[in-house]
Amino acid sequence: MIHAYDNQYLDDAMKCLGEAMDYAANPCQMNMDEFLSLFIGTGYAEQFAAGVPKYVSGVSGTELVMDVLTKSGRGLDFPQTQIEYDYSPQYWCGWILAYYQWYTGRSFKEVQKHITMEGIEKLYPTLHEASEKKFVDTVNRMIRKKNLPTRLQAQRKISGYSQRELAQKVGVNLRTLQQYEIRAKDINKAAGVTLLALSRALGCRVEDLLEYDSGEIDDDED
Repeated sequence: MIHAYDNQYLDDAMKCLGEAMDYAANPCQMNMDEFLSLFIGTGYAEQFAAGVPKYVSGVSGTELVMDVLTKSGRGLDFPQTQIEYDYSPQYWCGWILAYYQWYTGRSFKEVQKHITMEGIEKLYPTLHEASEKKFVDTVNRMIRKKNLPTRLQAQRKISGYSQRELAQKVGVNLRTLQQYEIRAKDINKAAGVTLLALSRALGCRVEDLLEYDSGEIDDDED
């Protein structure tokens, strides 16, 4: 696979973005997704992804945050520059995001369309001690899954119901049913009575409606 910049700069890039996310989220008290949007919107993300030396290894994460916020017009009385960073969840999020972008060649803007910083942070407890490749495989699998129909949608279409017809038959709010079908709501956490009613209406087992995520991370090899 061809990468935008040589892996000799990768460690610096990962540290830089790790420090940036830590500084933005903690001393600056910013939402990480908000910072990522500014990072992309100001054009710094594109230069970072291209391996421009000034950004992947020429500035600290703190300086990168300051540059991004200043260029975006959100300059503020910046908290004191940090010299050392603990390996916080926020640091890991930036650190692993830099690796993922480098490894896949996807732009930061494209990555953001598929997974949020909040989504990355949710992977921290399971993956922060795993290999970087494990993270890449997990996120790629999540992206592929998002493009696949849910089991509920598949069963509904097999049965020939419209969303409205099924919602009325089962007594479920139409909006709730729609959210289950696009994974905006987790059907695995639906009330048992709702799952049972859906399975009876669709002529399938409750298990045929569930989305299986648990264990996927552990099933892949490093």
